[in-house]
Amino acid sequence: MSRTVRIAFVWAALVTCFAARAADDNKVIYPGGAASSPSAIAAPAAPSLGNMTLVLGVALAAVGAWFVWRGRRSAPLGRDNNHLTVGESRSLGNRQFLVVATYEDKKFLLGVCPGRIDMLAPLHDEKPRT
Repeated sequence: MSRTVRIAFVWAALVTCFAARAADDNKVIYPGGAASSPSAIAAPAAPSLGNMTLVLGVALAAVGAWFVWRGRRSAPLGRDNNHLTVGESRSLGNRQFLVVATYEDKKFLLGVCPGRIDMLAPLHDEKPRT
């Protein structure tokens, strides 16, 4: 389900809850089905927000859990996990490559083919002779 569909679903659920709550506030229920005169009815108490608070709390918990679940795949903040980099690669044809990989300031020449990866040689940073 896409993100916009999820957001639309949450908004529709909240609007439905608010509409149901508003409909319940206008309804008068008499005990035993007996009708009484309007002067005998006490002033209505302030509407209770218990159900709405519960629905809102569950919705916020679900959104928070979704953010935690979605963020679990990313690297923690403040950590630099870029120790391994691919400096250069060349195709040899037929899905075979030569790759220069760098790990913690050390370079390696790798041979890559569909079934395996072999370290061909460690590379040293030497200045070219002229």
